[in-house]
Amino acid sequence: MDTMYLQNGLIEYVKSISVIHSGLTLVMRFIKLDLNLLVALDALLAEGSVTRAAERVHLGQSAMSNALTRLREYFDDELFVQVGRKMEPTPRALALKDPVRDVLIRIETAVVAQPLFDPSQSDREFRLTVSDYTNAVLIPHLLGLANRQSSKVRFQLVPQTINPKRTLENGEVDLLIVPEPFASDEHPSEHLFSETFCCVVWKESVLAYGKMTLDRYLSHGHVAMQPPNARAYETIEMAKQGIHRRVEITTFSFATAPRLVVATSRIATLHRRLALQAKEMLPVVVKPIPVKISPMKQMMQWHKYRTNDPGLVWLRETLHQAV
Repeated sequence: MDTMYLQNGLIEYVKSISVIHSGLTLVMRFIKLDLNLLVALDALLAEGSVTRAAERVHLGQSAMSNALTRLREYFDDELFVQVGRKMEPTPRALALKDPVRDVLIRIETAVVAQPLFDPSQSDREFRLTVSDYTNAVLIPHLLGLANRQSSKVRFQLVPQTINPKRTLENGEVDLLIVPEPFASDEHPSEHLFSETFCCVVWKESVLAYGKMTLDRYLSHGHVAMQPPNARAYETIEMAKQGIHRRVEITTFSFATAPRLVVATSRIATLHRRLALQAKEMLPVVVKPIPVKISPMKQMMQWHKYRTNDPGLVWLRETLHQAV
């Protein structure tokens, strides 16, 4: 079965679906394929395990094993081979991975999204990928606005992963809030706000007195946030100018960085909004940074198939109000 033909055919099939009775599992068939098997295949590709795939889609292990057998028969391919304790996908299975995920997202968008959205009546859960910086400076305002609307919606705040774009493309999250350089070119996005940077030092250190010159900045140790398998925005900006700090402490959290300079002569380069919050709670001083860093544009991004989802439209509008 040609993968592109399968994908295009399924997309046309999805467009024809208008109503699915709530709570009813339908055995949908297209080109002699039980489309429920695609859900099983998607779970198997994501988990690499029959047991975990069954748990993911709330099936018994025997039912998932049966689904895998039927998938192998339909595609005339093993799809997965056992390597140690993990099932590795065959080239055919890997070729199906993105088209199947794409089609399932389209199905969800076409038949699950409600035509109207009322936050005071909906108990929908929105999944947002955010940094702890965004959690500290923006999300409380979002929650406050939702509360004033008597909203019943729920929020799942997901930490940024090694590849946040992938989680969006896979439909694992509803919205990303990331700096512009980390946003995907394949999905729509909107600018939320811009942020500048400053230095945070212990108020009793020598750095708290006098001007923060470039020589002082580079001659002292630094506390820096280290994202997984990536570089922070400010680090990238400084590298463009050939500036490299003497980083002595790395942390996984922006919010902890100012705490880690206390009782030391180190410097934390921090978002200004977060630095001003830290100043209210910690014995630190905020000073101008002697390095030119372009303002960070904080973006929100959603899957291209969900642009007109009424719930996401409400969420995006509320985030703009929160800013």
